Amino acid sequence: MSVPPPFAGRVAVVTGASLGIGRAAALRLARDGARVVVNYRSHPEQAEAVVAEIRQGGSDAVAVQADVAVIEEVERLVQTAVSQFGRLDIAISNAAYSDRELFYQADLTGFRRTVDVTMWGAFHLLRAASQQLIRQNEGGNIVLVSSPHAFIPAPRAMAYNMSKAAIEHMGRTAAIELAEHRVRVNAIQPGWTDTPGERKFASEETLRTAGAKIPLGRLGTPEEVAEAIAFLANPAHDYMTGATLLVDGGISLPWWANRGSAAPG
Repeated sequence: MSVPPPFAGRVAVVTGASLGIGRAAALRLARDGARVVVNYRSHPEQAEAVVAEIRQGGSDAVAVQADVAVIEEVERLVQTAVSQFGRLDIAISNAAYSDRELFYQADLTGFRRTVDVTMWGAFHLLRAASQQLIRQNEGGNIVLVSSPHAFIPAPRAMAYNMSKAAIEHMGRTAAIELAEHRVRVNAIQPGWTDTPGERKFASEETLRTAGAKIPLGRLGTPEEVAEAIAFLANPAHDYMTGATLLVDGGISLPWWANRGSAAPG
C-alpha cells in the first residue's frame, strides 16, 4: 500500500513565488501534492510558468498578482486559495524587497518600501492566513522566510536587517498565540542564495568569488532552501513551532571559521 505524499489534499499560498526561493518552494510543495497559489507582483510570465510546471507535474496551481505591502491585496490572495481550492493549509511568506545604502544617506522611499514589503508584507500574510486557519479549525502551517540579516548587522542594509529581525520576533509571538489553534509558525534563515534578486547587488563574477569564501565554498540554491521550507511545513513535524532553521552554508559562523584563517587571540 503506497503512502500518500505529505501535502496531498493541502493548499498552500507562497508569496514572491515567480522567481528564486519562492518559485522553488512552490514547486517543491506541489511535488509532494500541494495545490499552490503562486503570488507575484511584477513578473506575470514567470508566475504563469511556475503554474504550468506545477500542472505538468500533476498538481494544480493559480497565479495571483498582489502587492504584499497592501493588506487588502493579501487578504484577497488568501481568499483566492479558498475560492479556488476550497481551503488553506500552508502559508509561506517569502516576498521581500531591499535597497542597499548607508542609512544616513538612504532614499527613504526605498527604505520604507523595504520595510513595507519585507516586514509588513510578512505580517499581512501571517494575519490573513491565521484568520483563515482559525476559521477552518483544522490547524495549519506558516513559514516565514527570514535571513541571517536578522542577527548580523550587515552594513548598507539597515531596513532589511531590521525587517528580518522583526520577522523573527513576529513569528515566535504568533507561535504562542496560535498554539491553541494547532497552527504552527516557524522561520527559516537562508544564507547567501543564488537567486535572480542577488543580481541587483552583485555581478556574476562577484557572486562567484564571494561565494567561494563562504565556509562551504559556494552560494546556496533555491532548491536547497525549498527543501528546508518543506521540512518546516510537513505535518510529520507537528511538534515544531516557534523555531528558526538556519540554512546558510556557514556564512554566519565567526569569520575565523573560514578556511585558511586563524582564530584571534
